Amino acid sequence: MHPLLTKLESAADLHGLTNAQLGQLAAEIRDVLCNLLEERTAHFASNLGVVELCLALHSIFDFRTDRLIWDTGHQIYPHKLVTGRYPLFRSIRTKGGLMGYPNPHESPYDLFMTGHAGPSVSTLSGLRSGDDLLGQHSRKAVCVIGDGAFPSGIVWEALNNIGGMKQDLLVILNDNKMSICPRVGGVASYLDRLRTSPFYSGLKNEVVRVLESVPLLGDPVERFLAQIKEGVKAGLHGGMMFEDLGFRYLGPIDGHNLPVLRKYLLMVRDLAGPILLHVVTEKGHGFSPAAKDPVYFHTPPAFTQASGSPVPKKAGSAPAYTQVVSEAIHAAMLRDGRVTVLTAAMCQGNKLEKIRDQIPDRFFDTGICESHAVAFAAGQAKAGVRPIVDIYSTFLQRSYDQIFQEVALQNLPVVFTLDRAGLTGPDGPTHHGCFDIAYLRCLPNLVVMAPGDAWDVPAMIDFALHHNGPISLRYPKANATTLPTLNLEPGTLNSTARQPIELGRSELLRPGSDGTILCFGTLLADSLKAAQQLAAEGLDVAVVNARFVKPLDRDAIERALRETGFLVTVEEGCLMGGFGSAVLEAASEMSLDTSRIRRLGIPDRFIEHADRGELLAELGLDCRGIAAACRELVGQVSNLPYSDCAGPTPA
Repeated sequence: MHPLLTKLESAADLHGLTNAQLGQLAAEIRDVLCNLLEERTAHFASNLGVVELCLALHSIFDFRTDRLIWDTGHQIYPHKLVTGRYPLFRSIRTKGGLMGYPNPHESPYDLFMTGHAGPSVSTLSGLRSGDDLLGQHSRKAVCVIGDGAFPSGIVWEALNNIGGMKQDLLVILNDNKMSICPRVGGVASYLDRLRTSPFYSGLKNEVVRVLESVPLLGDPVERFLAQIKEGVKAGLHGGMMFEDLGFRYLGPIDGHNLPVLRKYLLMVRDLAGPILLHVVTEKGHGFSPAAKDPVYFHTPPAFTQASGSPVPKKAGSAPAYTQVVSEAIHAAMLRDGRVTVLTAAMCQGNKLEKIRDQIPDRFFDTGICESHAVAFAAGQAKAGVRPIVDIYSTFLQRSYDQIFQEVALQNLPVVFTLDRAGLTGPDGPTHHGCFDIAYLRCLPNLVVMAPGDAWDVPAMIDFALHHNGPISLRYPKANATTLPTLNLEPGTLNSTARQPIELGRSELLRPGSDGTILCFGTLLADSLKAAQQLAAEGLDVAVVNARFVKPLDRDAIERALRETGFLVTVEEGCLMGGFGSAVLEAASEMSLDTSRIRRLGIPDRFIEHADRGELLAELGLDCRGIAAACRELVGQVSNLPYSDCAGPTPA
């Protein structure tokens, strides 16, 4: 079915293929991508858009020795297919299988795990510098960066320095008019002008026609044509911003025309100095539904290839926490005209489309510029607005200095809603939101909380918007659970009398005398199931919804250690510096017996990709693992069946 792909042992095999064979290979790659999406969700439209660019790069350069960085790494699938990983490709984004991002442990063709947008130009510059210092001048240095990532501050810091150093490297700007959602900002408008200038479009077409008549190895002629084109272009409009930064600008060219792509890459391969090649691609190219709706098909659910229609979901599935938070933010914005929401190119991921469409004057998409988003929010808060910064946990790390300097230090009322906190499943270590508890709770003035279930969410959003200082709440990439709907013992939980949100106060959900499970976050459902199983074994364990890690409910900790036999802390975050560490610190300060405390969370290592339920079970964070930790603390071993712990937390 894939005769060319099956024969590729490495990307070096592409060097002997004709343009026609490379075109056939492009069709095979797209077929593989479509087949994958019939099985599971994965990054899709972005990978369809770079097939020809990937083939052109690997057919002109030799990245066994040359340098190639893909930014952002979710467009890595064609690269993996042609670098010897076709036999393993069906395992991508599954436990023990290929990673959905570049992974140096998989292949020497992958230099960095590039899961966040923007750093490629800086790391490429560093590679070029290192190679030059070590006498490896013949190595070529190339990075591919999307137009959505291009406005990131780190990109412009790198461009500024590279232009000053006059390094020999190639930056390929992959312009598909998209981030995950449609891109925003002045750089986007500038790129649009480059691409749509009537004179330059005509000039580009003429050059393409001439280039197509020149043999692939007609190097002197091509260089002469390029010099003419650059002279005309520089005297008019295109690329002057890049030229002024010290880059030689070429393009824009058709990123799906393999012969032209290869000619340009051959032409620039040995040119001296910094070069920016502007390549125009179509996100979703080659699969009509994805090309028409690249936002939906960025990471779509499994679909049928013939129509692009999603495979039907199981009836009655609960909404995701992301949706619950979005609805709570929308309701708050309707109640209070001062409330705004900011996102960093993740409108779709954060489910903010309804807010964007219905309340556009208070919706702000900064593009992939998290530092700017947080500083922007600080300015709004200083002016009297109540901003909500809605960003994935792993991406908020990029704005840490602004959280410290512009928000916490000024004690401004900015609300941080941290999506994808905890284990994000098949997205893997670049995207797991493991560290926010630790990196936020150390900042003065900042309140850190987490809902235990869906009931807590709107109450916490309302509480946060009335709090006169910075505050954060985290939630996972998982289906929402509402505790009263669980099949728990009668009397375990009073569904009509949930305790209101009070600063630094926890919520007792189940009393117990033998021990206490103190849970911070949405593993609360598993904690209650574990307590129910332990009750069947004769162990009476209390369950407490911690709600806050800062300020911490010290009274609840003291009661647990003085009145029950042990305390197990549960969190979907890193153990080092996390919620359990905060509990240990508090217990030590109160001169309590810390030997009876067991912390459950994410250990001091990067967690690989797998289904979230698989990862929770592996780390002992599902109901079975929580129950086992309690047994160990009291020296009990149970042979009873795990009837109430049959499945992991919904993912």
